Amino acid sequence: MELLSTRLDKATSLTNALAATLTSEQLKSHNGEAPSNSIGAQFWCVVGARESYARAFEAGAWQGFSCSLKEPEVPAIVQAALATSQAALQAALAAASQPWDEARQHILYDLLEHEAQHQGQLIRYFYANRIAFPPDFAKRYAL
Repeated sequence: MELLSTRLDKATSLTNALAATLTSEQLKSHNGEAPSNSIGAQFWCVVGARESYARAFEAGAWQGFSCSLKEPEVPAIVQAALATSQAALQAALAAASQPWDEARQHILYDLLEHEAQHQGQLIRYFYANRIAFPPDFAKRYAL
């Protein structure tokens, strides 16, 4: 359980770092000429997943998707939503009795997978828009 919690913290911190220096224009950017949503919309999905999976973890079952991030083109709002959703997830994990049951473990693995998939997508967006990677993120993925 400790390893899973540690990996989630590391993954969410790496994603948060991607948004740390983005401008509003960069958050509006798409994946080059490919059909895609915006970088801000990617972060909207990340925040919503963190919030939704944290609720599912607390309940022990999926409760539906919702996202509190209403302005995914505003850097400070995106950064705050990422930090808040990470902190809420950490609080939910800390408050839960261990060992976590199998359903809760699956929920967390699904969240970890979702976070990693968005990191992979965001790598493509950053390359397409010539956005520099934060040093820790670049080191983690050898970019």
